Amino acid sequence: MQLTFPHRETWLHRVNPTLKIVLFSLWFAAVILIHDFSVMMNVAIGSVLLLPWSGHPWRRLLLYASPFLLVFVSTSTGMMFFGKGETEWFRWGLVNITEESFFRGLHLGFRALSMAAVGLLFGLTTRPVSLFYSLMQQGRLSPKYAYSFLAAMRLVPILVEEFQTLRHALKVRGMRKRSQIVNFYQLLYRYAIPLLAQSIRRAHRIAVAMEAKRFAGEAKRTYYYIIGFSYRDIVFAGYAVGVFWVALTVGSEWPYADFTDVR
Repeated sequence: MQLTFPHRETWLHRVNPTLKIVLFSLWFAAVILIHDFSVMMNVAIGSVLLLPWSGHPWRRLLLYASPFLLVFVSTSTGMMFFGKGETEWFRWGLVNITEESFFRGLHLGFRALSMAAVGLLFGLTTRPVSLFYSLMQQGRLSPKYAYSFLAAMRLVPILVEEFQTLRHALKVRGMRKRSQIVNFYQLLYRYAIPLLAQSIRRAHRIAVAMEAKRFAGEAKRTYYYIIGFSYRDIVFAGYAVGVFWVALTVGSEWPYADFTDVR
């Protein structure tokens, strides 16, 4: 079952995944601690500018980012319409837009947009296999946990294919829907029990195989994929530091609005 789409591999795909996790975690923490509107807007712009290096076309990126854009709009408008402030701009019933609530709403929207862009970039440029191999080699993650996660991810498309096969088989046999209560019991009996039994048997076989290969022990292992560091990691770390430095400098020298603390 195809779960990914063809894309162009860029230099971000070859950045060390463990370094990505560390930098993006610090990115999230820094975004939460920023309360200057101008600085937050610059950080959001720097986060979005990374998306063209994801290797995916713009149409697909817009499709992926549509839920985050909805979060941006809903978060901003919710704070704008029902926020509090001293300088009132518009009032109509429960809707009360003030200058403070307007910029506070935009600030929260840009914060959500920055986190969403970075999270989407990590998901689009990091392969699960490379991620867990890097966590084992640089993050000292135990192989029994890393390979267990990899095996579980491989089982997901198999489970989906089995569900589709079972659904088609029931259609061929002419199984029809009845009342809601009877239908729920029939769905639980016809789908859950066969799929659960197959999953238990498959998980048992995988556990026995991993036990035979000594994945439960802490013996020193060799790896098929060697994940290391390169100059791309330095470039990516420099970009991350540069985004916040430029955002802070430009936001302090040439602010977009006179709001240094939106709290």
